[in-house]
Amino acid sequence: MDEKGKKEIMEEFKKSEGDKRLDMWDYACSQQVIWEKILAEMQTIAHEQGVDKELDKLMEEEMKKAEEDAATI
Repeated sequence: MDEKGKKEIMEEFKKSEGDKRLDMWDYACSQQVIWEKILAEMQTIAHEQGVDKELDKLMEEEMKKAEEDAATI
C-alpha cells in the first residue's frame, strides 16, 4: 500500500462511526497478524538458508525508513 492509500484509509476511518469503525479496526488487526506470521515464516526460511544476517540488515534499513516515513505523517 502506498502513502496515498494509507491516507485514504485513515480519512475513511476518521469519518466512520460505530460498526464500520470497529470493522476497519478488526480488519487492520487481522492483517497485522497475517503479516506477522508471514514474516516469522520468512525469517525461519532465511535462517535455514543462512541468509538471515543479510536480511536482518535489510529489514533494519526498511524499519528505519518506515519510522522516518511515519514521522512525516
